[in-house]
Amino acid sequence: MNYIKRIGLINLIMLLLCLVIILFAEYLFLKGEEIHAIFVGLWAPTLLAVLIYFRLVNNGK
Repeated sequence: MNYIKRIGLINLIMLLLCLVIILFAEYLFLKGEEIHAIFVGLWAPTLLAVLIYFRLVNNGK
C-alpha cells in the first residue's frame, strides 16, 4: 500500500494500461497481424511519454 501512495494511483493505472497494451500487441503479433501489432505496440511508449511530460509539468509549478 505504501508503494501505491508513493507512485500515485493514476500513475499506477497508466503503467498497468501500458502493460496491457504491450501484451495485446504481442497477442496480435503472434496471431499473424504484424502491422496491427506494431501500431498498437507504439501506444505504450506514447502513453509513457505523456505520463513523463505531465510529471515534469507538475514538478515545475
